[in-house]
Amino acid sequence: MWQRGIWAVVLGAALVVLAGCGSKTAETDEEATGATTASAWTLAAPIRIDGVRTADGGRSLVVDAEVPDGARDCVRSLRGELDTVEHGTVYAKVTYETRSLDQDSGCTGTRRVKATVKLGEPLGSRRVMVNSMDVYTPVGATPPALRQCGENGCDPTPPRCTSSSYGQAVNDTDIPKHTSWEERGCDDTWLVLDLSTRMGPACGDAGDGCSSSGVSQRWFYRAESSGWRPVATNGDAGCAGIHKVLPELPEHLCASLPRLDRG
Repeated sequence: MWQRGIWAVVLGAALVVLAGCGSKTAETDEEATGATTASAWTLAAPIRIDGVRTADGGRSLVVDAEVPDGARDCVRSLRGELDTVEHGTVYAKVTYETRSLDQDSGCTGTRRVKATVKLGEPLGSRRVMVNSMDVYTPVGATPPALRQCGENGCDPTPPRCTSSSYGQAVNDTDIPKHTSWEERGCDDTWLVLDLSTRMGPACGDAGDGCSSSGVSQRWFYRAESSGWRPVATNGDAGCAGIHKVLPELPEHLCASLPRLDRG
């Protein structure tokens, strides 16, 4: 799969002031003060893509994007374009002209805009890559919205009793980064993980100032088509505690669970 870079073409902007007869034939951005310089307009890509959805029976894409904003005009010539279609992926780009790169432009805020990309034919099941960065797919999404693909790609790891599948389960759990896990039980339908989150100084790998001790939680997951879904947490020993909230959990996955040491 070939890659495309983000467009960073600089459109030169020059101010031409013609002297003679006391008339001014070129606009300036500082008319009130008589300044003779203007902010340069630069071709740019959105600060962020907030979402993509289909329209016109799937023949168009509507891209929600974040762009610069300020007290004066900061964005012009917003365009959504179809670049190409290759290997089941629609490559689209969203661009606009802005003078936000000028420190004196006042374009220090942001706002959301919508750019339409005409496809010519229905999207179908193809993926969409916007500005060679963000990837979206209609598979597993609620129409007309597309689903943004994450760090694990567009196709989640199947819920299996494997390390990579456990990693995705942890990533899909509302817990801090740098959390480690220990498997406590797994079958085709259920997964039990003890999660330990380091506390203290910000750190990456364990080392000086970092410790694996900290806040510990025990999570229970149910297998779904999109992967392991976290459904309950309980740190009691055995099955009594978890069966109060998850009575369908098989006995063999909780009978030997020790009481969780919360650190």
